[in-house]
Amino acid sequence: MSAPERIPPRSVTPPPDPAGLLARGELTVRGRIREASNAALYCTVSYDGEDAACIYKPVAGERPLWDFPDGTLAQREVAAYEVSEATGWGLVPPTVLREGPYGEGMCQLWVEVTPEAELLALVDGEEPEPGWKAIGFAEVGEGRTALLVHADDERLRRLAVLDAVINNADRKGGHLLPTGEGRLYGIDHGVTFNAENKLRTLLWGWAGEALTEEAVGVLEGLRQGLAEGGPLAARLEPLITGAEIDATRARVGALLASGTHPEPSGEWPAIPWPPV
Repeated sequence: MSAPERIPPRSVTPPPDPAGLLARGELTVRGRIREASNAALYCTVSYDGEDAACIYKPVAGERPLWDFPDGTLAQREVAAYEVSEATGWGLVPPTVLREGPYGEGMCQLWVEVTPEAELLALVDGEEPEPGWKAIGFAEVGEGRTALLVHADDERLRRLAVLDAVINNADRKGGHLLPTGEGRLYGIDHGVTFNAENKLRTLLWGWAGEALTEEAVGVLEGLRQGLAEGGPLAARLEPLITGAEIDATRARVGALLASGTHPEPSGEWPAIPWPPV
């Protein structure tokens, strides 16, 4: 199956119940996203007069990962959505686990992006300009280095907190989807929830800084939801292991105890490669 030459135009108005549509609708495969490291199929989903575009990632198309031996990448994608919903920030597009043309897999609402939105940049100099946060220096060829920066944007800051909670091992620039309505979504959460510290991200600009009051309130809510018998814990139990749920509780507790954004541990490459 080839990648679609052009994504068909469609309305950017989301359906009234996107998760229900994704779970119950009929999936029609339109093409394959070639850039994806695992099978990712561009589809349309239709149910009861509603339709939308979506991404379907069948479990059968996943490449085994030695450091994520338990469960499936698809389950982790759904778990990341559940945690995102529990924060109230809505940072992950609606995502469900369902049967499809190639077996069980993750199905996620397609998001139309605003290409001109600038969230990452390479700049000259030792310090970022106002409105930007430094990530680190990157080689840009011929012995030159440039400072890699990301926008000092509260949407990115919320996503940095979410990534710390779910232990995201692969937050690249291409996984950031700004929309024309001012929303920002993060995608590709297959390598998350490892019980060991695997945080690898481009969003290090707030490392060591105090968490916002909003973030502290959200983390308190997550701690309650993740408690034994809590609603979030119950939603995660079919998706990730008990040890991974315990580790998620511990990460939330550690963030609240420190009151700060995490810093690179030095035990694991801090920035994903390639970064975009």
